[in-house]
Amino acid sequence: MMVLAGCGPAAQDDTTDTGTSDKTGGSSAAEALGDGTTLRVGMEAAYAPYNWQVSAAGDTTIPIDNVDGAFADGYDVQIAKRIAEALGMEPVAVKLSFDGLVNALNNGQIDIICAGMSTTPERAQSADFSDSYLDDDIVLVVRQDSPYASATTLADFAGASVMGQAATLLDDVIDQIPDVNHMTPAETVPLVVENLARGTCDAITFSKMSVPQLLVNYPDFVQPSLTDSFTDSVMPDNAAIAKGQEAVLAKINEAIEAVSADERQQIWTDCMERQPA
Repeated sequence: MMVLAGCGPAAQDDTTDTGTSDKTGGSSAAEALGDGTTLRVGMEAAYAPYNWQVSAAGDTTIPIDNVDGAFADGYDVQIAKRIAEALGMEPVAVKLSFDGLVNALNNGQIDIICAGMSTTPERAQSADFSDSYLDDDIVLVVRQDSPYASATTLADFAGASVMGQAATLLDDVIDQIPDVNHMTPAETVPLVVENLARGTCDAITFSKMSVPQLLVNYPDFVQPSLTDSFTDSVMPDNAAIAKGQEAVLAKINEAIEAVSADERQQIWTDCMERQPA
């Protein structure tokens, strides 16, 4: 069950004449990504409602380039479509493991990451990140029959076995819980959820914005009401491109800024309703 839940050119050559138009007659070469025509968007396509895979094309989908007959949908996809439009390009998804996205970006396998990824100091050393196009937070979820269901503080989870998603803030924040049993993270959000459903762990970290739909899908889950919260846990959703493409990054930020707060919320709500059960 999916719930909520990155060989072409990279940076443009500095010697390129910024006054020369690209082959499509659109943006100059300095303001283009990849071949300037097809925007290859790296994502898991397994992190609903941010991104997920479907078998039929629709108004909200883009093709998955490396999976025959598959399409990607989700919040990241809707923003990627706005970015592609601003760049005068056609978006396609490239399905990759989350922890391989930055390497794929720098190897030229993809042109941009839109994958529920947050900028961090470590990641910022390897890629340039856009402004945030969604701000989420992290909460804990447990089973209703768990002794931790009545917890009121993070300290109440001392000794609990807690799991998050690998290579994300969802895993990093777990060590803020005193005396926690920090379990080996799962590779995807659906696997994290599956471990809680099976009773492999006592609690999981989860996207606050995605909890309402999770509780619909798993009525035996509950979000404890805590009086405190994780620190530095806000999860911005940032696009990432290879370093050294300031003109492109500026155009991406303009496209993001054009999506109002109300529109972002509506896109998120629509994705929550549309995501796989």
